[in-house]
Parts: sequence; structure tokens; C-alpha cells
Amino acid sequence: MYIQQYFIDGLGCASYLVGCESAGVAAVVDPDRDIQKYLDTAAERGLKITHILETHLHADHVSGNTDLAGRTGATIYLHEASEASFDHQPVRDGATLELGNLRLHLAHTPGHTPESITIFLADTTRAGEAWMALTGDTLFVGDAGRPDLVGIEAARGLAGQMYDSLNKMLSHPDGLLIYPGHGAGSLCGKSIGSVRSTTLGYERQHNPALAQAQGERESFVDYAVSELPEQPGNHKRIKAINRQGAAPLGDVQPKPLTIQTAIPHFQRGVGLLDTRAKADYKRKHIPGSVHLEADNQLSNSVGYILSPDQPVILLLEDAADYRRVVYSLARVGYDQVVGYLAEDLTVWEAMGLPVTAGDVQDIDVQELNTLLQSANGSRPVVLDVREPWEFGQGHLPDAVLIPLGQLGGRLGELDPAKPVAIICASGNRSQSAAALLGQQGFETVYNIRGGIMAWMRQRYPVVR
Repeated sequence: MYIQQYFIDGLGCASYLVGCESAGVAAVVDPDRDIQKYLDTAAERGLKITHILETHLHADHVSGNTDLAGRTGATIYLHEASEASFDHQPVRDGATLELGNLRLHLAHTPGHTPESITIFLADTTRAGEAWMALTGDTLFVGDAGRPDLVGIEAARGLAGQMYDSLNKMLSHPDGLLIYPGHGAGSLCGKSIGSVRSTTLGYERQHNPALAQAQGERESFVDYAVSELPEQPGNHKRIKAINRQGAAPLGDVQPKPLTIQTAIPHFQRGVGLLDTRAKADYKRKHIPGSVHLEADNQLSNSVGYILSPDQPVILLLEDAADYRRVVYSLARVGYDQVVGYLAEDLTVWEAMGLPVTAGDVQDIDVQELNTLLQSANGSRPVVLDVREPWEFGQGHLPDAVLIPLGQLGGRLGELDPAKPVAIICASGNRSQSAAALLGQQGFETVYNIRGGIMAWMRQRYPVVR
């Protein structure tokens, strides 16, 4: 038996290749869009990919299942409740797949979504019982899958199903190895641990969600639907893409564009995504460009700021980053990358084209406190982009609450001519929100470094 985990930092997504080396066959579970890594591993191990399994239809990232199936001829397996419209083999609770000496037992474990399954793996050369479980978004390290991404109106019902699914899981021995579909960084749980695998016995003792599942159903439901983090950006569209099947990306190769070639694209409405370091962007950038650094948070941030229907040209720190950035965008449904500017801003300026400086201003809480004492028009509106449960635990006086996941649809509630100071827990979500307001033409935007935690450390006033 062979198993390999692939992990995407930032999104916190895990996918797997499992195979029987004696039979030369393998399955890929929850593939992301960069499918070459699965093909490379299979070739190195002498394996043919014959099965592709989805533990559920994902809401935080686009699957590479149809692309991988097209390249390998493998069959895609999904639970029958998925209502997926692409070519696949529906499965039911209790279905078994044979993969050489491996036996894959598929258990229906709804709760995160109606179609969620857990894959119990047995190496029949050693024993008939399951040795490990690929739990998808049902059971994580230190957490369980959130029930609200299908729709908040369905959350309590799904939470009740999660209670049953976790108790089904608890019927297995403590030695069962757990390989989840997400790790730290993912928004598919409340507080997923950073370790990327665990055992059922350890989780039984130390996982708060499993502890709740061993109590009363209604108490678990209340726990499961409370204090949830923001929803992944663009999650409804991602879910729809995964239900219909994503268009294959094909071979991603760099597409350099001269400035002369790029200008007609800009005139037709193509956007410019500047992925350089923030300091470089603030020093000099092209007017109208959108700034998001090409770090491991790019996939999480872009869904709050850019429309996925708008084609973009990239401005990169290094042309070698092109494939990585394209995959970071494609994982969350941003497929329309026209290419990248192969000439830098010195060439842009030499051609007589405009540049500008400045951007969202990063200020600390002391500076914010001073601004809030102003009696003139420089006093900013404080915009809190945390979740309601966080806001209720403490916020600045007169702060306006608009959670980050709702901000794009509620910009009309803010006046672009008035200064806006954006705050969150620590400064990460506020940076994404500030980029959105800057892109939408707000005149004065402040991002508060350190967030509400820094504000409270200074003992400034807080409303609870």
C-alpha cells in the first residue's frame, strides 16, 4: 500500500493519492487543479490512476477531477446526493471499491454537505478491517466540518446529520488513522489544528467537536452553528463550478505580454492584478490596478476583491511565479488570466504612461485613536469586518459591522468620500477589505495593524 498527502498552504486543502503497488493501480482523493503532481507521483511509483474520489462538492476550492479524468481515463466517484452534472459514477452508503490489495469502504457521512462521504481504507494483505480513514470535511484534527456552506437555512439540519456522522465515526477503534481534507488555514472549520493527520483515539479525547458529539444532539447543533468564521470568498460560485465540473486548465505555460500588446486588453476592460510586495506597490503602481501579494493567502483573498468573470493580466515580482499564481487563482475559480507584463514599470513610464503612488494606509491603533478624536472631516468611520459573534465579544464604539464575506455586496452602505478605518481581529481580514475599498475608489482607507486585539491591549474603549 502507498499513500501520499498533498497540502496547499493558505487554503489548507489536503488531497491524497493511494495505491496498490503490486497491482500498479491508484486512486486520487479530492484532487485540486494542479493535477501534474498526481501524474508525476503515479509515474514515479509505477501506478496507473484508475479512480478519482470526491469526499464532497467543495465550496472553498475548485476540483481538478474532470481534468485528471480526461488525462487518465479514470472514473470519478461521488455520493448520489451530490446532483453533479458531469460524467461520474454515483455511489451509496456502504459501497466498496477494490484497488488491487486495497479495499475502499465508502460511508455516507453528511453534515458538512448532504453528499459527504468518508473513505475507510483496508490493506487486505494485512487485515480486513480499516487501517485509516480519509475523512474529507467531516472530521478534522481538533475540529469537525462547518454545516453552513450549503446555505445558512440548512445549517441546523446539517449539524444534526453531522452529529450522527461523528457518532458513526466514533464506533471505530481508537487506532484508526485519520487523514482529513483540510488543515490549518482552511475556512471549512472553526479552529482546525496544524498537524495534518491524527488518530481517532486522540480526537476522541481532545477534539471539542467530538466531545460535543458524545453529548446531546441539540447541544451539539447549537455548538456547530455558533461562532463560525467568515465564509470563503466566492463560495457559492465555486460550489456551482464543482457541481457542473470545471473546464480543464490544460498545460499552464507562461504568457509574456509586452506593454504594447497589453494596452488593447486594458482598453477592453481587462484588469491588472499587481502581485508585488506591498511596499513596492505603494511606492509606484499603475492607476486602477488591484493589489494582492502573491503569497499563500492569495487564493483566500481574491474572492473578496475581484470579480471571477473579469479577465486579468498579472504584474509579477518574478516571471518564475507565473504558474504558481495562475494555480492560486484557478483553485478558486479565476481561470481568465490573459498573461503577465513582461516589461517593468520603468518601461511603462518611459512610454509616457501614468503611474501613481500611495495606497491604503497602514496605521496602528494609537494613530486610529488620535484620528477618532478629530472634530473635523478627518474622523473616519470604523468598519469592523469580523463575524457577528466576534463583534459581540467586543468592538469599538460606533463601529459599523459588515463581515468580510458580505462586504462586496454591501459597499453601498458606505460613503466613498468619507475616510474609512477597517479593523478585524489581528489585521489580516482588514487588509483584504481595504484592498477591495481601494479598488472601488474609496478616497481614504486605513488598515488597522494589530486589529481589535492591539486596540484592547492599549485599554482603549470597547463596547460589549
